[in-house]
Amino acid sequence: MASGTVRRWALVAVSLLNFAFVFISGADFIRFISFRAIYHNITGDTTLCQDSIPWSVALRDSSVLGSLAADLGLLALFITQHSVLAWAPVKKALQSGLGALNRTAYCFSTVVALQILMRYWQPVTDAPCLWSVRHAPWSVWFPLLCFSLHFLCWAIICSILMIFDYPELLGLKQVYYECLGLGDPLSHKSPGAQRLLSHFRHPVCLELGVVLWLLPALSLDRLLLAGTLSSYLALAHSLDKQDLAYLCVQLNSKLQVFAEPHHGSTNTSTNTSDPKEK
Repeated sequence: MASGTVRRWALVAVSLLNFAFVFISGADFIRFISFRAIYHNITGDTTLCQDSIPWSVALRDSSVLGSLAADLGLLALFITQHSVLAWAPVKKALQSGLGALNRTAYCFSTVVALQILMRYWQPVTDAPCLWSVRHAPWSVWFPLLCFSLHFLCWAIICSILMIFDYPELLGLKQVYYECLGLGDPLSHKSPGAQRLLSHFRHPVCLELGVVLWLLPALSLDRLLLAGTLSSYLALAHSLDKQDLAYLCVQLNSKLQVFAEPHHGSTNTSTNTSDPKEK
């Protein structure tokens, strides 16, 4: 009995520490991918590129090629980790070995790979930018517009993650269900929801695409980052018509729930069924 209690508390402690690590790393990722790139333009300290250097010279510069090679290696590390641990045979092996901590381990390793990418990323400053907004008044207004849109996109991303059951995405729910003896949280979802989640674990593609590409200045290393992550996001999901039909049904059911109070209180006693699919 005592050993079971200690095990449950250990699972809870590990999952909560991992949640804190993911949360802090998420804030670092927002700073790295979004606001740091815009800050240079708002303050006027734009040192992201050298427009006076011709492309023919920049693309033969060993420092530029070395930085791009290092950045490409960091992206390959992140994508390899993210893909290999999501591969069905590896997931099955980890599930049998780690149990309820499988999802926690996946999130932890993902964040470690992301921290390595952010810490060792090499900016390319000895090459021209693909575009750079530097002429007044757009040199001030466009960075502020980008900042506002980035803030809106990150707010939408956080909202979507809340809707998509973020405790299950981060491994908290698996540990909670394990402590209560309820099994895997996914087994309690409908078959349509299970199928959707197996095909679409990244429900923020559009917003993240805006954050990656909408910048006052696009340097060569940012082009590599945005192009690689955008391609990976586009190829990572396998949505089909059945998933789309399920999403449409769920959207209609949610709209009916929001519309119910407008029908008056006389109908509430006759409606005994919940239109939402769990």
